[in-house]
Order: sequence, then structure tokens, then C-alpha cells
Amino acid sequence: MKKEKTDRAKQKTTLMKVLRYMRPYWFYLAVSLLLAGITVALTLYLPKLTGRAIDHIVARGAVDFPGIFAILRLMGVVILITALAQWIMNICNNKMTYEIVRDIRNEAFRKIEILPLKYVDGHSYGEIVSRVIADVDQFADGLLMGFTQLFTGVMTILGTLLFMLTTNVGITLVVVLITPLSFFVAGFIAKKTFTMFRLQSETRGEQTALIDEMVGNQKVVQAFSHEKKAMERFDEINDRLQACSLRAIFYSSITNPATRFVNNVVYAGVGLVGALSAVAGQISVGDLSCLLSYANQYTKPFNEISGVVTELQNALACAGRIFELIEEEPQIPEKEGAQVLSDIHGNVELEHVSFSYEPDRKLIEDFNLSVKPGQRVAIVGPTGCGKTTMINLLMRFYDVTDGRIRVEGCDVRDMTRKSLRAGFGMVLQDTWLKTGTIRENICMGKPDATEEEIVAAAKASHAHSFIKRLPAGYDTVITEEGGGLSQGQKQLLCITRVMLCLPPMLILDEATSSIDTRTEMKIQEAFARMMEGRTSFIVAHRLSTIREADVILVMKGGAIIEQGKHEELLRKKGFYAQLYNSQFAV
Repeated sequence: MKKEKTDRAKQKTTLMKVLRYMRPYWFYLAVSLLLAGITVALTLYLPKLTGRAIDHIVARGAVDFPGIFAILRLMGVVILITALAQWIMNICNNKMTYEIVRDIRNEAFRKIEILPLKYVDGHSYGEIVSRVIADVDQFADGLLMGFTQLFTGVMTILGTLLFMLTTNVGITLVVVLITPLSFFVAGFIAKKTFTMFRLQSETRGEQTALIDEMVGNQKVVQAFSHEKKAMERFDEINDRLQACSLRAIFYSSITNPATRFVNNVVYAGVGLVGALSAVAGQISVGDLSCLLSYANQYTKPFNEISGVVTELQNALACAGRIFELIEEEPQIPEKEGAQVLSDIHGNVELEHVSFSYEPDRKLIEDFNLSVKPGQRVAIVGPTGCGKTTMINLLMRFYDVTDGRIRVEGCDVRDMTRKSLRAGFGMVLQDTWLKTGTIRENICMGKPDATEEEIVAAAKASHAHSFIKRLPAGYDTVITEEGGGLSQGQKQLLCITRVMLCLPPMLILDEATSSIDTRTEMKIQEAFARMMEGRTSFIVAHRLSTIREADVILVMKGGAIIEQGKHEELLRKKGFYAQLYNSQFAV
């Protein structure tokens, strides 16, 4: 009982949010309602005309053909106007639905762009994609059906009752007395379907996440013969999706037969009472025909509305998941009047910095560091010591828990994220390329770069030679996975991207991990030229690559335990010496 109340409250809240998105398109809604009223009124006027035509047939040989033809001409005009009104109404409904869906998708994508990295790290990519794509599509289908059928259905019911009252009050009362049975059936089904469709939507998102994960990492799956485990996991989710979908469809499939039964009861009641009235001479045969037609039209919308209610339950369940994403807490907003960092020399200070991803698991505590312009700072240490976390804090992907980070004497929380990140050039171990040409990928950070600048950056990173061998050179289109490029070639493109921008500060996180030794030596030379006069942070596992660093920070357990130049640290014979010598252990 408590769960049903919670679901009803969620459903009501979601509906109010949907109505808020509809507000800018009130004009389309008003026109749609007006045209729905016209369509229903004219549709219900037709049985009246049919009844009049029947009453012009008095007996064999006594038929008023001129009167019938006049009615037929009027019926043709009514049908034509009805069709036109329905066509324009459908255009309005489609326009309104897809405008609303566009707005929701735009807002959802904008929210993803400003969500804290913590949210993205804590949710599978496939599940997020499922909300923005699959759930919005389901919502659109339900919303369109609601606009198209719900308005006309409700108006048909009200209009039919009005027309029936003008024909015969007694028979109309028979219809009204049986009507509550339809509402009871529809209400019972609606309560059951919302919960089932919400569960279906959540399970579908879980399945999408698994598919995205398995397809994106197919090589690894096959390399470790994980196919069977992946299939078992997929089958388990698929079975759950089948079970909840079956329950959702079962309850929704009850709708049609249940409402049809009520419809037949109404039709039989009108037929019986109407026939007795016609025999008694209280109504004409034309009126009886008219009333039977109205009884049929009155009950038909209950079938449609019941189906619409089912679709709306599904739509609201999907909308609820979308709104959960849209209403997630965004990253900490920039302060009002945040400083735009422009004149950057490379002064970086970390003062008593503490940070943890989880409150009960400490990672970095009371971390202090002062970096002068042009210094090369190497960060080394065992896996999980906090090296990459340092990069996340410098780029402000995460904010420090305590202490502060200063760039050019200004707290990074007091400056705009865009200007801070524009001051850093970052090459990570994980490469990322977008779908587009080689040229578009290189000039991502400098869209207005000239052809000469792009080629010069590619030559400096030793990427030019392999780019020229591609089918269309710099205009070769690649996918986000890199197409036929090797991991090393993809990393060279990422290095080229940074070399083109040449920002005042650099972050190199295992930047040459996927490159062969010969090319790495050339890249290191290019990096050396690039790092001249620039503050650089270098994260490396191969300690031979950081011998020339001005200062080496040795991290362990989130704290700096040693600090100095390569030769100094070796002479101390401490933890760094152990790490360095372990590379040559047999």
C-alpha cells in the first residue's frame, strides 16, 4: 500500500514537470483542443444526419429522395471539414510533442556536460545513454498518443452524452449508470501498469549499459574468453526484462477485453431500452439508429483512453528517469564574478590539500607543493598513491576537500574553469578521438589553426608521416575508436593536439605509454622543446623518462614522502631508489 502511494506521488510529480515543459507551446495545445472539439462535434453530428435520412424512408415506394440527397451533400461537407480538422490537429500534436522532446533532450545533454565527474564515474555510460535516447523515445510515443487520442476521447464521451440527452433523456441515463464500471476498470489497470513499466525502463537501461560495455571492449572480452560470462550476464538481465515486460504487457492487455465487455453492456442496454421505446412510439426508427450509433461512439473512446492510459504510464515512468538525470546536482557553480585567468606564467601552489573520493576512505592528506614557472615536476609512486588524482585536482575535475590550489596566486575555485583548463595542455594514457577528420581531431583546442600550423604540430609529434599514408591524409574520417589506427598512432594524434595549442602549462600522464621506444625517444625530444619555459607535470611509471625533471615528487598513500632531483633521490637510497632499481631487477 505504501509503495502504491509512493508511485502515485512520483507519477503526479512527473506529470507536473511534463506540464511545465508544455507551457511554452500553449498555442499548439489550444489549437489542438479547439480542433479536437470541432472534430468531435462534426463526427457526432453525422449520426443525427443519418437518422434524418432514415426517417425520410417512410415505406416501400414512399422515399423522399430530394431530402435524402440534400442530407448526403451536407454529410459530404461535414466529413471533409472533419478530415481537415483532424489533419491540422495531428500536425499541432506532432509539432508540440517533438518540440517538448527536443527541449528535454537538450536539457539532459546540457546537464551531462555540467555534471560532476563523480556522477559520470559512478554510472555506466550505457545507462546514461539509455535515459537520453531510449527513455525519451518511449516518452515521445506515449505523449503523442496522449495528445492524439486522449483529448478527442474525452471530448467524444462528453459530446456523445450531450447529443444523446437532446435525443432521449431516459436512454442517456442508462448509459450514465453503466459508465462508472469503465472508470473502475481503467483505474485498476492504471495503478498496476505504472510500477511495471518503471521496472521495465530501469532493466532496459541496465541491459543497454551491458551491451555498450561489451561492444566497446570486445577485443578484451574475446582476449580473456569472457564471452560465456558476458552471455550469462546478458541472459540474466534479458530474463528479468522479459519477466517485467511480460507483467507490464499482461496488465495493459487486460484493458481492451475489459473495456470491450463494458462497451457491449452499454450497447445492449441502449438497444433494449431503445427498441422498447420505438415499439411504444416514443422515438422514431431514425432516432433509435442515431442512439445506437452514439452508444457505439460513446464506448469506443473508453477503449482508446484505456490504451492511452497504459502508454502514458510507460511514458511517465520513462520521463521520471529522464527528470532524475536532469535534476542531478551539477558541479559546483563558478563564483559570481569569477576571475578569467589570462596572464599565465606557471606558478602553481598546493597548500595543505586534502581529498578523498569517499568520505570514509582518505586518499590525500595535508599535501603541500610549490612549483615555479618553467619547472618540470615529475610525480611517481605505486599504483593508487594519488598521482592521477593530483591531475584531477589541478584541472579542477574534482574540488579539494580541504586546503587550496593556487595558480598565479589565485585560488582555482575563484576563477572560471574554462580559463583554468585553457592554461593546461593534457595528454593522458587513455586516448580520446571524436568522430570526424584527422584535421578536426588535431585542431579541437584551436579551431582557427591554419594548415601550416597543423602540419608543423604533426611533424613535431612525428605523426605527419603516418597521416600522409592514410587514404585522404588530414581529411581521413575516423571514428571515436580510431578506426584502423593503432593505439600508438591515436596517442600521437592526442600529442599533436596539445603541440598545436602550446599552452603555458603541461600535464603528461603516461603520455608515451603506447608508443614504441624509437618513436618515444623522438617524442621525448619534442616534449623537451615544448616544455622549455613551460611548467610541466609528468606522471610516469617508467622512471627512465623523468631523469631530466627539475623536481621529482615521490608519492605513497596520498602524501609526498620524498622530493628532489633524480641523482639526489638515488643517493638517499629511499623509496624512489627502490622503485628505480626494481625496473632492472631480474
